[in-house]
This record gives sequence, C-alpha cells and structure tokens, in this order.
Amino acid sequence: MKTAKRLFPEGILFASGNRGKFAEVADLFSPLGVDILFGPEHASLDVEETGTTYSANARLKARAWALLTGLPSLADDSGVEVRALEWKPGIHSARMAEDDPARIRWMLDALREKDDRFARYVAAFALYFPSDGICLLTEGECPGEVVRAPRGTRGFGYDPIFSPAGYDGTFGEIPDDIKRKISHRAVAGYRLLDILSRISMIE
Repeated sequence: MKTAKRLFPEGILFASGNRGKFAEVADLFSPLGVDILFGPEHASLDVEETGTTYSANARLKARAWALLTGLPSLADDSGVEVRALEWKPGIHSARMAEDDPARIRWMLDALREKDDRFARYVAAFALYFPSDGICLLTEGECPGEVVRAPRGTRGFGYDPIFSPAGYDGTFGEIPDDIKRKISHRAVAGYRLLDILSRISMIE
C-alpha cells in the first residue's frame, strides 16, 4: 500500500496514551507503510468520552487530537459486553474500577452466580483528517466467553478472563501474533485498511 504515503506524508497520530493499544495498532496498520505516531509524544490531551456508542467516542478523540496537532489522527474505543449482565459494561468498560485488576474482580464478582458466560469484545476505529473534516469509521467484534479465573499475563483490560470463540486460552495466554489477527480491534482495523487501500488506489 505504498500510495498511502501520499495520504499520510507525516504519518498517522494514534490518539491515546495507552501503550498496549499503541503496540497493537502500530503492528496492525504496518501494511500502510506509514509512520504510526504515539499521541503523548506529540501533544497532551484528555478528551472526555461523552458519546453513547463506541464510534461516537472514537470520533470525539480522533477529531480533538487531529485539530490540536494538525495530523490525521486515529482513535479507538472498545469494551466488553456480557450477555448475562444485559450487555454491560460496554462503553463503560474502562470506568468500572480504577485499574485492570479491579475491573477483572468486578466482572468475576458480577458473574459469580451466572452460568451463561457468553461475551463479546467490541471495538471502533475513527480516522479523522483535519484538512477537510472527513472521518472514517469502522467497527469489529470478537465473540467468546468470560472464564472463571484470570489466566495469563499478556494483553490488558479484561484480556486474562476473556477466551475468544474457538480457542482454549484467554487473550492473556494467546500469543500476540494470533490475538492481533482475531481480536475485535483487528477486525475493525482490517475494515479500515480495506477502505484506505481503495482510497489509495483511487489517488
């Protein structure tokens, strides 16, 4: 996708301070052949996530960073939805407790008496172009289940208790190269790459 260089001569800024997400995103979008820049190394910004959907929150973040830096900015919003909890916590996944271990404890406690463990990770990407106000949006999901105790040390968020459908391990155990092919963020990313490849061909 060499022609993408013409779209992003200065690279794409990843609008987040989460280094775990940044590593995944930089790897996922490497086929573009452009620099993926870590947001906090270029600006300092805290965007309030007031949207009611993943896409709305991703767009809020991407737009704010793009207007501040003048760079095309990529943001994501994601969460886990649990059927037995009426599809909560959803967009509030990161706000259920102060850190990942506490969030995991919260979810396991909430499911303690539940036999239905079905869950899905959902992610949205927003890529905002400050030059013309265009924003590209994609979403992806990964179905699976919540296991009864944390397993593995990879990943972040609820990864140690989420086992994707078709795999015995959790995202805390599954190697990064596999996770980055099957995760909710990967699905949303592939869809965005497809859009960008079509734009690049037109360009």
